[in-house]
Amino acid sequence: MKKPQRQLPTPLHKVAALAGATLLLAACGGGGGGGGIGIGFPPPTGDTGRGSVVTDPPEQTAKLSADQLRTNLQATDQGKALLQVAGTPRCGVEVRYLEYRTIGGKNEATNATAAIMLPSGADVACNGPRPVVLYAHGTTAARNYNLARWTDSTQPAAGEGLTVAAMFAAQGYIVVAPNYAGYDKSTLPYHPYLNGDQQGKDMVDALTAARKTFAGIDATDAGSLLITGYSQGGYVALAAHREMQATGRAVTASAPLSAPSAIGLLADYTFMGWPALGSTLFVPLLSASWQQQFGDVYGSTSDIYEAQYATGIDTLLPSLTPITTLYANGKLPQLALFPAGATPGPVSPELSIFYGANNLIRQSYLTQAAGDIQANPCPGNALPATAASLSTTSPLDCRPAVGFRKAARANDLRTWLPTRPVLMCGGANDPTVNFLSTRATAGYFRARGMPAAALTVVDLEDSGTTDSYSAARAGFAQAKSTLAQNTPGSDADKRQAVTLAYHGSLVPPFCLASARGFFQGVLAAGG
Repeated sequence: MKKPQRQLPTPLHKVAALAGATLLLAACGGGGGGGGIGIGFPPPTGDTGRGSVVTDPPEQTAKLSADQLRTNLQATDQGKALLQVAGTPRCGVEVRYLEYRTIGGKNEATNATAAIMLPSGADVACNGPRPVVLYAHGTTAARNYNLARWTDSTQPAAGEGLTVAAMFAAQGYIVVAPNYAGYDKSTLPYHPYLNGDQQGKDMVDALTAARKTFAGIDATDAGSLLITGYSQGGYVALAAHREMQATGRAVTASAPLSAPSAIGLLADYTFMGWPALGSTLFVPLLSASWQQQFGDVYGSTSDIYEAQYATGIDTLLPSLTPITTLYANGKLPQLALFPAGATPGPVSPELSIFYGANNLIRQSYLTQAAGDIQANPCPGNALPATAASLSTTSPLDCRPAVGFRKAARANDLRTWLPTRPVLMCGGANDPTVNFLSTRATAGYFRARGMPAAALTVVDLEDSGTTDSYSAARAGFAQAKSTLAQNTPGSDADKRQAVTLAYHGSLVPPFCLASARGFFQGVLAAGG
């Protein structure tokens, strides 16, 4: 097999020797799991309509002045770095905890929760009618993930919640940030991971419910809706934009960041020798979600997974057990997705870390999936990628036979054309969400006729471009350089540190800052 026509991610030397499972999970855009809530909440009663509010007004969980938030940020090196990118807080932030009604992956009624972050203070940007940012969070294994508890540094959502508060709420935006069905107090026993239809509806339902509470919590909606999210959240943000456009709801602009929007491409790349960092977490989440959605991803979990993992893997995630403990107890391998010597093998030696002993996926299933890719190829998923495959108007003109590939095709977001401005941002060397997903989605939109002025793509690695996002690219380059310089050991150790931090730590603040700048431009232009 030919190697892909782009540079592979930075070599991942000695990753298997690391006790860095938390870093590996951080690369997924979310945190580890722990105790903190119980499962078995009673189902919602009374009105079970989508977008209805369970408890009104939403509970206040925190209220910080702008000075308190700045002090909070200055307390850690990570906070100081975020402060440099997000800027000094103009507003204080009040956090509210919303419970609302939505649906699961089979259209079953369920509940979910969300954070509402409200700007406050004397600054003109902090009061009166404010634009709304609908924010979607990244992948997490933590069942108790709750963005309304980010002020508690022991909680898994603390880092992402602080980032969103600093980047948006502290700058004058009302933020609605769902925790998603299957997390926190949701009674749904699974999470509809990358189920585009359900996740789009979940976002709509959270926003609908939040707006019903605004009058009671002194929030005034200016009427502008800006949708964003990172990693899984980038996918969910784009799915929400699609759902709102399809149902006639007004969207001002969206910014899907490092999004696995071309999930069909990413699935095929995984089976053909280009797995992602974090695949041993992603694949079980996907198979469990898509099995609930379609019912034919597998007949038995042992069709896909090795015997040591198959029993219970369909209900394993998300979990109240920390991901490090799941690895340590042998519930999941940290890196070995496929067996050593598997066929197809890795497309590059750097990817051989995903092939080894105690692997997750059976060779028989890999053979079946790879054979299906050869027999039923999708035009937009070619490996190596070509200009034609990244810009075709029919990327999903294929009929896969294997259940996982069928589900990936059905949930791929290369199926519609936005009518409002979109910014897509990421880094070309991302080892977790291959930047080809962004390129393929943007290429599809352009091929379908989306005007150039309405679609902006920011590659943080593209230092040769001078535009409104040059400062973000320069800041990203400096952050990588600083991390490498501060990492002891050999050059290989320094490259490894950058690779592990790339998706979960290095890229997010600069893409979020790019999204905020993009939104400001759209609003200034009367969007």
